[in-house]
Amino acid sequence: MDEQSVATTNKGRFFSWRDFILGFQHLLAMYSGDVLVPLLIGNYLHFSTLQMTYLVSIDIFMCGIATLLQLKQTALTGIGLPVVLGCAVQAVTPLESIGSKLGITYMYGAIIAAGIFVFLIAGVFSKLKKLFPPVVTGSLITIIGFTLVPVGFQDLGGGDPTAHSFGDPKNLIVGFITIAIILCLNAWAKGFLRSIAILLGILISSFIAGAMGLVSLNPVREAAWLHAPQLFFFGIPHFNGSAMITMILVSLTTMIESTGVFFALADVTGRELSTKDIERGYRAEGIAAVLGGLFNTFPYSTFSENVGVLRMSGVKTRRPVYYAAFMLLVLGLLPKVGALATIIPNPVLGGAMIVMFGIVGVQGIQILHKVDFTDNGNILVASVSVGLGLGVTMYPHIFQFLPTEAQIILGNGVVVGSLAAVLLNLLFNGYGKEKPAKN
Repeated sequence: MDEQSVATTNKGRFFSWRDFILGFQHLLAMYSGDVLVPLLIGNYLHFSTLQMTYLVSIDIFMCGIATLLQLKQTALTGIGLPVVLGCAVQAVTPLESIGSKLGITYMYGAIIAAGIFVFLIAGVFSKLKKLFPPVVTGSLITIIGFTLVPVGFQDLGGGDPTAHSFGDPKNLIVGFITIAIILCLNAWAKGFLRSIAILLGILISSFIAGAMGLVSLNPVREAAWLHAPQLFFFGIPHFNGSAMITMILVSLTTMIESTGVFFALADVTGRELSTKDIERGYRAEGIAAVLGGLFNTFPYSTFSENVGVLRMSGVKTRRPVYYAAFMLLVLGLLPKVGALATIIPNPVLGGAMIVMFGIVGVQGIQILHKVDFTDNGNILVASVSVGLGLGVTMYPHIFQFLPTEAQIILGNGVVVGSLAAVLLNLLFNGYGKEKPAKN
């Protein structure tokens, strides 16, 4: 169902259960990945229970704010696509390093500086649109999808590959049941049930996992009932040159990844992105990062997980994502309620992720299908960039002897694949001169 027909159906309605449920599906798709970032950083920096509670809760709240900044198109911000924003996972290791070596306040100073950098460079970066013809965007979207599939498999096995329980038959059974439910609903369900196949797969499999003893309610019991955002909760941000440069490099990687997601969403919704649209998208992420630093959370970027949700549900309107954003705001203020989403077992999320990320990868292949591959240059652009992206994702430590700043950039498969696709396209096709696409 397209945005116009949904808007017509919901005309005059203040609340729509359909959109609410679809929004909840978006929320569950991104929730675990988003909560993971504060948990990893908080544990690494030995945060107290009080600090960890604040970090997780306000991070979720700020995800809602960041998503609203992107959804609502203004003269200055917002790409106006059905996007969900969450923590930039590539920032985890650099933030852990800054926080442990310099202190927490320097970590947040670096986030603020990176956000300001993104805001200021948005106009220049958006003018590079000609660097992303179909052979590049198709390769980039393929890389984004397929480099995330291993993350789904890791969760399918239990989450921690070093644990003795990794690959436990219970985990595999629950994970594949999740996949089977999603596939069956897409094969035989109709209408609305089919559009919420991912949500139903997660919920039904979670109940099955609970019956198998894989669900713990302790996070709900231990969470507080209410927690409000607080400016400078961990202290006034401090600024350090090397820390700021490090986070600026990270922000460049998130901008490249967001570019791919923007084009993927534009392809799904059938919308032509202008330079101004992309510029507003970058600016929204820059402001979100600044707010993250001020309220002591994290930088935010567009989540690729939700492209798969959008593709499967077939609903291209922003209305469900508005519901998802407001739910994030509520969950961020009510940690005990928000903790309910954290009890979903990793194998359940892993099964859903494999489906969603696979769909994103195939979407990239569909874009590549329009490219003229009778030209050897286009074949090399796509094959080498996808190969490098997947290779670096599997073995990021191949660059372990390079300086830390170089590792931040080159250790990200999406960034390496994207840079390769852009540079190879320039080499073979020139700037904005890709060979005509097939009809």
